[in-house]
Formats: sequence, structure tokens, C-alpha cells
Amino acid sequence: MVTLRTDARRNADRIRVAAVQVFRERGLSAPLEEVAAAAQVSKATIFNRFGGRVGLIDAVLDDVVAAELRRVIDDARSVVEIRSRIRSYVGALRDIQYRVPAVNDVLLQEFPDSEQLMALCHAGGAFHDHLVAEGHAAGVLVSEFTPTDFQALTIDNALALKYGVRPSRSDYDRRTTFVLGGICRSVQPSA
Repeated sequence: MVTLRTDARRNADRIRVAAVQVFRERGLSAPLEEVAAAAQVSKATIFNRFGGRVGLIDAVLDDVVAAELRRVIDDARSVVEIRSRIRSYVGALRDIQYRVPAVNDVLLQEFPDSEQLMALCHAGGAFHDHLVAEGHAAGVLVSEFTPTDFQALTIDNALALKYGVRPSRSDYDRRTTFVLGGICRSVQPSA
């Protein structure tokens, strides 16, 4: 294990703190110059300490977005009734997509060389598959709705938020209600 000098360790810590702030506010593709300026180091220092953007993303992904995304999944898992679980999860996922631009970079798999980012994507995809299967088994989701549709909804939303005109929060929340109204049956079929 290589021990860093005190100043090098301090620089690495400042870079991590700055990266968390910049990536949460601007997304994982924010210019590294912004991270360097916020950390009061040169861009070269980021490359020396982390090997570049992907190394920096891997170093801070948990603090930027992974912990919060895992919490959204865990919170949804704790909801007993499947209709409520789906509504809770979709609402929470869309909320975090709106609040934290880095989530959209994760969902769009913008940095496929990041093993941590891709592992997070795969965990989310597996949860989507499970949620859709449970929703169908309980008759809560319309029969035509597939795991691929679920993935497309999250990616379409990510693309719209990343590259489109950002709607007001009230319009965004209203559209979340439309999404849920379209995929969930209004009345459960009789058994």
C-alpha cells in the first residue's frame, strides 16, 4: 500500500469533496476543470491522483448517487403491497432523476468503463425486472407493460432531463402521475 504525503492526501480529499458537489449539481460529465477549481488544484492533479474521470467517478460514486439510488430500491422493497411499491418506486426514482443530474448519467450508462456505475445499472435493471414480474403476477400492471418498457421510461426521462428543457417541478410531478396512470391498472382484476 502506497502512503501519500500529507499534502497529496489533502489534495485527494479536496478533490473528492469537490467532485461530489460538482457531479451532484451538474452530472458526471461536468468539466473536470470545474472539479479542479472547486478543489483548488490543477486538472493534472486529478489525473495524477485518480487516473482521470472514470477513476474519479469510481472514487465518489457512492457519495454522489449510488447510496441514494440503493436507498430508493431498499425503500421500495420495504413496501408490502405491490401497487404501492410500484408507485413509491417510480415516484422516488423520478424524484431523484429530477434532483440529481448524475442519476441520469448512471441510467444512460454514460461511463461504461466505470465498473461501479455499471454494477449499479445492473442492480437497478434487475430490480425493474423483479418489480414488473410481481406487478404482472398481482394484476397491478397492464399486461402489455414489460421490463424493457420500464427501462425505456427511465431512459427517456433521463434523456429529457439531461438534454431537454427542464420542466417546472409541478409539471414534472404531474407527468409522473400520468406515467403511473398509464402503467398501473385502475382496478385490480377479480381473482
